[in-house]
Amino acid sequence: MSTGMFVVLTGVVFFLITCVALLDIARKDFGSIQMKALWAFVTALVPFIGVTVYFLFGFRKGKRPAIDAPVD
Repeated sequence: MSTGMFVVLTGVVFFLITCVALLDIARKDFGSIQMKALWAFVTALVPFIGVTVYFLFGFRKGKRPAIDAPVD
């Protein structure tokens, strides 16, 4: 595998991981819109490090909203 191909594949992988992190941030409630915006800002604008920091520290902080179960 050439160096160029490695760089491109690494970039694509990190782009996909960043998209997953941003979707996760969008779905969760972090208590305030400012905290949600801060996590999204750090994740999107700090390449490589932002996603890693989110998955290490922020992933468990947010709470998924409760989904109403259908009543039978």
